[in-house]
Amino acid sequence: FTEMMSLDISDSAQIYAAFVVYLDLLEGRNWHEVKHVGVAELQLVCLHAREREQDSLQVMVPVPVHISLSHERIREIIKKASLPQDDPDTLLSVTLAIVESDSTVVYYKMTDGFVIPDPPDDTEDVDNKQWRKKRKKLFK
Repeated sequence: FTEMMSLDISDSAQIYAAFVVYLDLLEGRNWHEVKHVGVAELQLVCLHAREREQDSLQVMVPVPVHISLSHERIREIIKKASLPQDDPDTLLSVTLAIVESDSTVVYYKMTDGFVIPDPPDDTEDVDNKQWRKKRKKLFK
């Protein structure tokens, strides 16, 4: 916590939110290599972490629930806080970690563009009329 406080971030609520998310990822979800990174230009503390040891790093952006985010602000966060991608076709992404005053954390993955969902694993769903309709709309 004291390391986060020493970052060049003026909003103590943002630092507290980052600490809550840090603890949730490390202790509650058993993520690996959870590290804090200050993004002074955005006045945010971001967390880089791996869900499993072999997974690639993900960027978590802790945000207190009372902070309003505009579309422009979210795009700015995605562009400046995302990690560079090896594959140029991979969309930039971050996960917003919204922290409530009771320390509840809700995670929302945000990408810079649309992500087509994976097909269902269940073969019954592939034959489903609704799935065919959705798939048709997605690939137009």
